[in-house]
Amino acid sequence: MAEYLIAFNEEWLLDLTDEDLRNASKAVRALRIEMTAAGVLIFTGGLDDAAPVFSVDASSGSPVFTDGPYVESKEHLGGFAVVDVADEEAARLWAGKIAVACGWPQEVRRFQYVPAPETA
Repeated sequence: MAEYLIAFNEEWLLDLTDEDLRNASKAVRALRIEMTAAGVLIFTGGLDDAAPVFSVDASSGSPVFTDGPYVESKEHLGGFAVVDVADEEAARLWAGKIAVACGWPQEVRRFQYVPAPETA
């Protein structure tokens, strides 16, 4: 099994009406039930635009926290799902279902596989 991140950037959303968003929310709730039943869903959620955003840098050895994201970017993560599936084909299947349910594009990336350390 491999874990994939399926995510969208806030800027990818079209000008959606409240009704569009309600319909997408309803479709995504049904899809979450399907993904849970299929045993592929690890986590999914949208990010809260109203919540505080902060950054942390520990390059000096101690964590230093600052308000806000200071990375220059035109795109900001809006929401994501993490799935555990057999292969890329399965990741594409679920990403397609998410894109249809939401009504906006999704980006798919596989997590690096790091084997667990052997214990003696």
